Amino acid sequence: MTTARAGTGRTVTTGIPARLDRLPWSRWHWTVVIGLGTVWILDGLEVTVVGNIAGRLSEPGSGLPITSGQVTGIAAALYVAGACIGALFWGRLTDRWGRKRLFMITLAVYLGATALTAISFDTWWFLLFRFLTGFGIGGEYAAINSAIDELIPARYRGRVDLMINGSFWLGAVAGSLLSVVALNTDLFAADVGWRLTFALGAVLALVILLVRRHVPESPRWLLIHGRDREAEDIVASIEERVTAERGEPLPRAEGELVIHQRESTTFAEIARTVFGTYRRRAVLGFSLFIGQAFLYNAITFGFGAILTAFFDVPSGNTGYYFAVIAIGNFCGPLLLGKLFDTLGRRVMISSTYLLSGLLLFLTAWLFDQGALSASTMTACWCAVLFFASAGASSAYLTVSEIFPMETRAMSIAFFYALGTAAGGISGPLLFADLTGTGKVGDTVLAFQIGATLMCAAGLVAAFLAVRAERRSLEDVARPLSAAAAAASGAAGAGAGAGASASAEGGRD
Repeated sequence: MTTARAGTGRTVTTGIPARLDRLPWSRWHWTVVIGLGTVWILDGLEVTVVGNIAGRLSEPGSGLPITSGQVTGIAAALYVAGACIGALFWGRLTDRWGRKRLFMITLAVYLGATALTAISFDTWWFLLFRFLTGFGIGGEYAAINSAIDELIPARYRGRVDLMINGSFWLGAVAGSLLSVVALNTDLFAADVGWRLTFALGAVLALVILLVRRHVPESPRWLLIHGRDREAEDIVASIEERVTAERGEPLPRAEGELVIHQRESTTFAEIARTVFGTYRRRAVLGFSLFIGQAFLYNAITFGFGAILTAFFDVPSGNTGYYFAVIAIGNFCGPLLLGKLFDTLGRRVMISSTYLLSGLLLFLTAWLFDQGALSASTMTACWCAVLFFASAGASSAYLTVSEIFPMETRAMSIAFFYALGTAAGGISGPLLFADLTGTGKVGDTVLAFQIGATLMCAAGLVAAFLAVRAERRSLEDVARPLSAAAAAASGAAGAGAGAGASASAEGGRD
């Protein structure tokens, strides 16, 4: 690394991005995945548990004077609002203060809020800490996705990101099964079981927090913010660990990047970059998040009512069907993730969106014809969500890699908040009314709306998706602080596969 004076900042020539991208997979990378990625399990646990315990909380003897409608309505809306506000608030700080500081703070906020939810004694207390729990989780999305993409080698980035975001559904499975045990009054008193579900979330968060201490700050972020010596020390330490594990020298890293170090990036510059320079990519991110939000809400907001009203499934048994659906959701990113790094982003993103939309159209038609039972309807949902889950996870992957380093966390936060708001506000208003009428035609319409928007997003991806597979982040979107003359040299950091495509990474 060489350094030269450049006005009030410094100009730094570095090979650190290339050195990170050329690393083979190692135990150190698993530490990153476990320390950062497992928080989505907590998110899935939170969302599912609250829905399942709503009935118990509203019963006499629960220890909380709250109605079922307040739990699934006001509390759910506050959790969503907290997540949206938290994403934007913490996302901005993640770009300014660094990835590690924020992914420690946001997890601590979640841990404290969910622990305090467990000791709720009044409705206002429960609602307040549901908001703060969402506030912490929302911040996690920006900080974690930024850190993961900047630490994971380019050739593994797609599959790892999809698997991590898809792990939300492992939490959903755990939440469904945990609620069955916790709400069993033969095991726990009515005012104790639901509290234990929140307490368990806090305990799991504490374990993750202890593991997360060993995950370093992003060397890429350190470089841009004038802390190149720290970045060098971190990368050298990682290389030493990986070399010792493999027992052989690492392959040579090729490609250097020249950057003008800066302390911060203004909000106006971020907005101008995302919605001006990269406006086609902004359209892509908008389309992907809205499409997946509406498809999921078309199914999940009414699945219990559909099973009960049309297939006579007892309300107490719908959790088992949901667990099956959740497993299908997790299997999609897990089994299809590698293809996003081999067949490529454009092919896989567009195909998963289109396939899930078309399958939901087929499900709607079969349901309208009366050709489905509870089991076959669940099987259809599993098929739809197998592809939809991979597509939805790729939306997070997309917005975390197609914008410049200085705007990454804020971009993730914006599109996450957009999709979450669409799902948490528009979804209940539209789909809960349609699927709750008990009329086949209304439910079919709900499915068709979700399917249409998912297919539309797939078509947008077919034309606008960026070929980011196996390419360095700096090649996909040149940092704002990068010297223009050196930008093409950074393409070598992408493990070779995408270097020839550097022209696409400059701007729209």
